[in-house]
Amino acid sequence: MNAPTQVAHLVPEINQRAVPEALLDALKARFGVNCSTAMAVREQHGRDESSFEAPPPAAVVFAESTADVADAVKLASQYSVPVIPFGVGSSLEGHLLAVQGGISIDVSRMNKVLSINAEDLTVTVQAGVTRKALNEEIKSTGLFFPIDPGADATIGGMSATRASGTNAVRYGTMRENVLGLEVVTASGEVIRTGTRAKKSSAGYDLTRLMVGSEGTLGVITEVTLRIYPLPEAISAAICSFPSIEAAVRTTIQVIQLGVPIARVELIDHNTVRMVNAHSKLDLREEPLLLMEFHGSPAGVKEQAETVQEIASEYGGNAFEWAVTPEERTRLWTARHNAYFAAIQSRPGCRAISTDTCVPISRLADCLLDSVAEADASGIPYFLVGHVGDGNFHFGYLLDPTIPKEREIAEELNHKLVARALSLEGTCTGEHGVGLHKMDFLVTEAGAGAVDMMRTIKRALDPKNIMNPGKIFSL
Repeated sequence: MNAPTQVAHLVPEINQRAVPEALLDALKARFGVNCSTAMAVREQHGRDESSFEAPPPAAVVFAESTADVADAVKLASQYSVPVIPFGVGSSLEGHLLAVQGGISIDVSRMNKVLSINAEDLTVTVQAGVTRKALNEEIKSTGLFFPIDPGADATIGGMSATRASGTNAVRYGTMRENVLGLEVVTASGEVIRTGTRAKKSSAGYDLTRLMVGSEGTLGVITEVTLRIYPLPEAISAAICSFPSIEAAVRTTIQVIQLGVPIARVELIDHNTVRMVNAHSKLDLREEPLLLMEFHGSPAGVKEQAETVQEIASEYGGNAFEWAVTPEERTRLWTARHNAYFAAIQSRPGCRAISTDTCVPISRLADCLLDSVAEADASGIPYFLVGHVGDGNFHFGYLLDPTIPKEREIAEELNHKLVARALSLEGTCTGEHGVGLHKMDFLVTEAGAGAVDMMRTIKRALDPKNIMNPGKIFSL
């Protein structure tokens, strides 16, 4: 597989379409105070956690029902104006930017849990429900939803980007856990995909087509999910290592031996230092693995003992346990705040976050070479990884006033992705393509496959109004 010949987009292509006053008048007539053209509201909905910048949308519609979404899309379609779905704005690859203008549809007020079917281990929610709110709602049933991307993202946004996160090594990603959807298409029609049944052979798998489509094929309004029994016992542990390689080799051995570990996160020594400062912890400033075990008390004990034995073979030491919910929460909160810890370590910086994933057997090859390149660059960075499934993230911390730093960071990202693809990995394990990975998608999937994606896009969205300019260009 050939590497891309050029560094991926340094800035998004801005190709604004005019938004007629007649459309804005129609939206205000239909939605009243739930349609805003105030600059502060537009700017809030015109940025995400990426380092890209683009003009804000022309208006923001706050949808409170599927009918609201459908009516907004019908009006936008009538005027051939782009529509960008918005949840909480936590995406990292420019998904929410109005690079071709248009209107933003905010679904955060669509936040109802519609049905809980505990006997079938399923739940149906509106797209604006966040993962934390969902788990709070269902905890009394003894069940939980395990997908945890770190940010308190909406279920609709997590479905649209095919999110995963720290628990994916055991519970899979949104791809495995979304059973069905309600979607508003580009014409404003409401369709349903999938059922609550565990399996089906009925027709094309439209659910999987929509999961990961990043808002380019429709607006997700309802999601039916798998949920799981809360484990009888949960235990978390941290273990420090003399090197990143030792931590990675431990992880590979754990996975290849079939230990059903629930979470295993790598944090390099740079990031440990940042996390200590931000979260007021005193972790040893060495590469470490943060692990979690789920199951029966005996099963958890057996898993932990096996992992501790493997870690000791690779020089792992200072094994520390967190068994109370408060202790576990403190550790995982610190891990999830690693991004903000890193940003605060260099005031005024912006972060470019990478997102490669490789087969577990090639993880050490990919990661160690990438660490060497990052160290040699002189660019400050942080490194975290859901290494149990071969996924890791560098965050390059840039001074936005120094263009050369962005060039260096993009070149590092380019080399990292090229390396991952050469090892039969992917350019994005969970963040999605958005704006940043468009060039890499062609390299990974091939021109023929991307042309097939374009054909689907044109068939389902002939006016190209659904989040245009993302995933691939038309």
